[in-house]
Amino acid sequence: MSRRYLFTSESVTEGHPDKICDQISDTILDALLSVDARSRVAAEVVVNTGLVLITGEITSEANINYIDLVRKKIAEIGYTDAKNGFSADSCSVLVALDEQSPEIALGVNAARESKQNLSEDELDRIGAGDQGLMFGFACNETPELMPLPISLAHRMARQLTVARKTGQLPYLRPDGKTQVTVIYEDGIPVGIDTILISTQHTETIDEITENQAVQAKINQDLWEAVVKPVFANLEIQPDRKTKFLTNPTGKFVIGGPQGDAGLTGRKIIIDTYGGYSRHGGGAFSGKDPTKVDRSASYACRYVAKNIVAAGLADKCEVQVSYAIGVARPVSIMVETFGTARVDEEILLDLVQKNFDLRPAGIIQTLNLRYLPSERGGRFYQDVAAYGHFGRTDLDLPWERIDKANILKEALVTSLSGVSN
Repeated sequence: MSRRYLFTSESVTEGHPDKICDQISDTILDALLSVDARSRVAAEVVVNTGLVLITGEITSEANINYIDLVRKKIAEIGYTDAKNGFSADSCSVLVALDEQSPEIALGVNAARESKQNLSEDELDRIGAGDQGLMFGFACNETPELMPLPISLAHRMARQLTVARKTGQLPYLRPDGKTQVTVIYEDGIPVGIDTILISTQHTETIDEITENQAVQAKINQDLWEAVVKPVFANLEIQPDRKTKFLTNPTGKFVIGGPQGDAGLTGRKIIIDTYGGYSRHGGGAFSGKDPTKVDRSASYACRYVAKNIVAAGLADKCEVQVSYAIGVARPVSIMVETFGTARVDEEILLDLVQKNFDLRPAGIIQTLNLRYLPSERGGRFYQDVAAYGHFGRTDLDLPWERIDKANILKEALVTSLSGVSN
């Protein structure tokens, strides 16, 4: 008997309070790494009505103007009018930063060596900055090898921002959320059940002030400016049974930090796979690459994506775990949910032989420490909104499938060795 079920994922725009915090945290990280690639950064941000608080632990030789960075990022996002309760020019910016704990730094101090290419001995001496577990995932539901629900939610969130920033829908404001419910049959997406968009807007729209008329106008405009462009070239389309909801409460004028406080690292499911895959619990933004919460999650996605791209499985989830101060992972797991073409033990062996999952090895393989300086001082802040994975608009090292052919060739060699 076939199994039919619904699965939902959500995304938020760059003007959402939590995403403002993530982007500020990663803007600080970009600025510090661009000057001092050895910077240790754990930058946390809080926003509320008229307030930005920067806190956390930073050890760096870079001297940057935090307040100037914050104001520029907020203006870039689109908060430039003090009438909205939050503005780049008028908000208060408080800075309360400490240096990294020497006890935490003890196991990873070798990572402050400035050279890019480390020896095997050096790679083994640089331990993880903390204990923890991380997951990476890939599946063949989309060209970018991401689950379809989160892929669609991110596309709509980005398109909502495009419609605002280009002036196509001038009444839109920065805060917004999207949500997509996909119909599955036997694990395969077959249709769209529900599309939900909530977006901040001005009090009046084309001189319309009555709530029902405003909502009807927004509903029509969002279908044309957001939904249609996202689904234009996709095989799966909304149909007459698809429910389309916009601003279900009927009004969304008060938004951003005026409507809700924001915190760095509070959108970890949106940042990853929309709940489709498991999550280790660690957030990404504001953390330098020595933090395995971030770097190992990127590495696990890199491994899983190459396995799926090689055709070795339709779905793949990879887990690693670490002990503080220890370089080699405590554990590595490969799960393919019954879709693998070969035994998972063989896949695990291929992973261990072809991917370096030591913290310094990950940084070196993906060049995580030097990316901001190589890309004009801007890298991590661009993945702080609209997802860290499956980003076809960005050249992300962990999204490359350069190991797919290597895995296929290694598999052939391994299987021929077994048969002999």
